[in-house]
Amino acid sequence: MKELKSEGDINLGEERMKWYGKLDESTKEILREDERYFMHQTLSTPCLNVVERAEGSYIYDHRGKAYLDFHGNSAHHVGYGNPVIKQAIVDQMEKLPFSPRRYTNETAIAFAKKLTELAPGDLNRVLFAPGGTVAMGMALKLARAATGRHKTISLWDSFHGASLDMISIGGEAVFRKDAGPLLSGTNHVPPSDPTHCPFDCGKTCSLKCADYIEYVLEKEQDVCAVIAETVRSTPYIPPKDYWKKIRKSCDKYGALLILDEIPHGVGRTGTFFTFEQYDIVPDIVVIGKSIGGGMLPLAAMIAREGLNESVKTRSIGHYTHEKNPIAMAVGLAVIQFIENNNVLSEVVKKGNYLRAGLEKLRGKHTCIGDVRGLGLLIGVELVLEDGSRAMDLAEKVLYACLDLGLSFKISMGNVLTLTPALTITFAELDEALDILDRAIENQTQVDLFQHK
Repeated sequence: MKELKSEGDINLGEERMKWYGKLDESTKEILREDERYFMHQTLSTPCLNVVERAEGSYIYDHRGKAYLDFHGNSAHHVGYGNPVIKQAIVDQMEKLPFSPRRYTNETAIAFAKKLTELAPGDLNRVLFAPGGTVAMGMALKLARAATGRHKTISLWDSFHGASLDMISIGGEAVFRKDAGPLLSGTNHVPPSDPTHCPFDCGKTCSLKCADYIEYVLEKEQDVCAVIAETVRSTPYIPPKDYWKKIRKSCDKYGALLILDEIPHGVGRTGTFFTFEQYDIVPDIVVIGKSIGGGMLPLAAMIAREGLNESVKTRSIGHYTHEKNPIAMAVGLAVIQFIENNNVLSEVVKKGNYLRAGLEKLRGKHTCIGDVRGLGLLIGVELVLEDGSRAMDLAEKVLYACLDLGLSFKISMGNVLTLTPALTITFAELDEALDILDRAIENQTQVDLFQHK
């Protein structure tokens, strides 16, 4: 289990089995039904619990127990069951429920126009897709068409989706292992994360990793695109110079820069697009998850104007629900809700508040080695006395928090990844901080007792 470190938490550990044993029999029966009919997968079978309903910042299980959801698969930016999004669905269903391929509709045009108005620079061309993985596939096809090349550079440990092309680009063994042959020409380089750097670069890790990307671009000479998450969802937040250097290197060697903002775009970092934090403009950006309002699957690829010419005689998308008017109405409603409720400025305030609270916990609990993040994308790294990953402790803290009513995921084995709804209240943030404090206190006391 320890060897399978990924962006998602692996559900094969002893603590998961203990958690399962605590569930009531009716919940277990539903979980057994789930296992009976669904394919078993490392990251989702057995499932954690049964969700009965979701509202605002909370999910409620089969027994009616409430959990503050600090995970939400990054789809719950505007809160669960947002009434504005619900009404947009109802209104659009009454007007136009579906738009066949080869036709357009005014809602789709309005949504595409709005995204290009929000996007900096000349990111003026849009394609929609029923999911982020598919949109990333379109971005790759567009890059190949525009450059006449096929090679890519991406990062180890990255995740861009679970399709065959995207696990070729991605860098997690839990998806890639024994799945070959994968796409050819997919070069991988280390992520800009000093805590997981294979070269022990320390504080200079990010810039050295950026140098390495330029080195590969120079040696290959025919790379079509550098593909990466603007910030990693583990999370790790690279310095500004990292992306500025990569942007220059891409321009120098004729490679496109494709940024995957599927989990954290649409405002999680305090700007609508995360790359706005870095004063750069990519050639292509992909958003997804939360743009569907926590209700519908939806993603968008937004590309530079100049790339439009390269695909006029081919199709890189052409999906049945590409311009689904209900999904388009949802996307528009999400943006309007964010703008009308000053969500972005609130994200900055709430993110600062949450990190300040976590720093206080860091001063209290020596097992907290780092608190990092941007906006409401925050990671709390748990470490042992020697600074190594406290993976067993992280698992115990996760399930202790679940017992107390807080849900989140563990990344890379020891990082408590906290991504609440952007609509979360300050009182709910205090509730989460209190639960985390109590869970860590209880587990560290148990560990001390067991070692005596």
